[in-house]
Amino acid sequence: MQIVSCPSCGAEVKFRSHASVMAVCEYCGTSVLKDADSVKDLGKMSSVLEDYSPIQIGAAGVLDKRQFTVVGRIQLRYSAGMWNEWYLLFDDGATSWLGDSSGIYTVTAEYKGNGITPHEINVPAFEQLRPGASYGINGAPYIAAEVRVADCIGGQGELPFKVGEGYQSKVADFRRGTEFITLDYSDSPRPVIYTGAAVTLDSLRMQLLRDDDTIQRSARRYRGKLDALDCPSCGSAIKYLPGVTTTLVCPACQTQIDAASPEATVLAAGERVTAARPTIDLGATAKINKQDFTIIGMMRRMDDEGTEWTEYLMYGARAGFSWLVETDEGWSGATVMSEWPVVYTPGQQSVTVEKTQYALLYAYGSEVTFAAGAFNWRVAVGDHTQVEEFQAGQIRLACETSEQEMTWSRSAPVAADQLKAWFGAQFHGSAAPVKKAAGGKLAVKNRYRNAAKYIIGFMLVINAIPLLVNFSSTWFLSAIGALAIYLPATFLDSNDKS
Repeated sequence: MQIVSCPSCGAEVKFRSHASVMAVCEYCGTSVLKDADSVKDLGKMSSVLEDYSPIQIGAAGVLDKRQFTVVGRIQLRYSAGMWNEWYLLFDDGATSWLGDSSGIYTVTAEYKGNGITPHEINVPAFEQLRPGASYGINGAPYIAAEVRVADCIGGQGELPFKVGEGYQSKVADFRRGTEFITLDYSDSPRPVIYTGAAVTLDSLRMQLLRDDDTIQRSARRYRGKLDALDCPSCGSAIKYLPGVTTTLVCPACQTQIDAASPEATVLAAGERVTAARPTIDLGATAKINKQDFTIIGMMRRMDDEGTEWTEYLMYGARAGFSWLVETDEGWSGATVMSEWPVVYTPGQQSVTVEKTQYALLYAYGSEVTFAAGAFNWRVAVGDHTQVEEFQAGQIRLACETSEQEMTWSRSAPVAADQLKAWFGAQFHGSAAPVKKAAGGKLAVKNRYRNAAKYIIGFMLVINAIPLLVNFSSTWFLSAIGALAIYLPATFLDSNDKS
């Protein structure tokens, strides 16, 4: 460890890693550059925005039986949201990065590998990358998950390179099962390659994390309390959790508001709308599996055939973000997947995840038609994604692709009675009839009456000759027989809808 004096305030600034070239003074925020035997003042580094990440400088964990400590952090922001990169120092002197994006975690380290240099690996130019496309990297296909340009908006602790105001990151993330690769084009058209895997805080056996009370105090809010912001456009109150969400959408006028900065800023003006009451109230709370959750946002989406459904964004301090989805088929709960298919190309008939094969069910375009509340990314009416759904039993996987990213989620049915038990009076729904699926494909309707029509038609064909020969004697019996088949079918179809 090397200890130097801050050129600005004189406080101690510690460099734990020999690989670190700069550190941010924790007392005055000055960026301190280590240059041979001297230090330089690079000016003030913006403070990180307080968020709800449980990770902090000094937290420790274990990866592959190797202990590490969190020694630094940069906070990055792009057009659709923001995320943290935590700088890890292992006890053996090695370093890595812990990516932290809305509760999804990955650990990556610079690729050294097996006698092959990064220059020898055939990777495309940054401008040629497209989310959802498959690229051969080091002899294996990887799916492009995100392609984005981000600005560094804050930093803490020590870091292996010089960052500050104006620093821009050009990165692309790739997935293959649990494997994770980042290509960093920030400093050169030829990227630096980082390899790693998706992880959880439990799998890292993290210690010295921030607890819920510390997280809430850092955002200057009491535990579980929603704050309210008056819409700068129309004055309506918008409930949200400070530090959790980056974008707000006014329920009354659809104005988009940037909530990821000390002062709320209007991103885009909207038009006042008359919104139907949601089935679950915005701000509704529930205890699910012994964890507290809050409904912080809702949006309606429509597919190519005009089928609409509603999605409710839930947040839990430890569980992160998840969704409740309301369709004409009923309800389901969905979470973002950390493990992706090993092999995937758009349009393929099945995918395999965790040794389970899922068959293609639907493929359709999706558009946001209404949004309200708070979100951990920037959402707007008119946003388009391409969706593919796969199914195995009652479990569905959904692959959604936009211009900037691809995501995979897993969902399972949730009974309306269960939602009522969780949310109580905040839930206004009942069991929904089976009419249409979320993918815009019609479910089978009037199936008993359709079968009855086929049987009656077959019966009339069989009795055609007796009817022609002696119509007056046989038509009445044929009519009674047809009614005896059709009326019970009508009754069964009525029960099928209830």
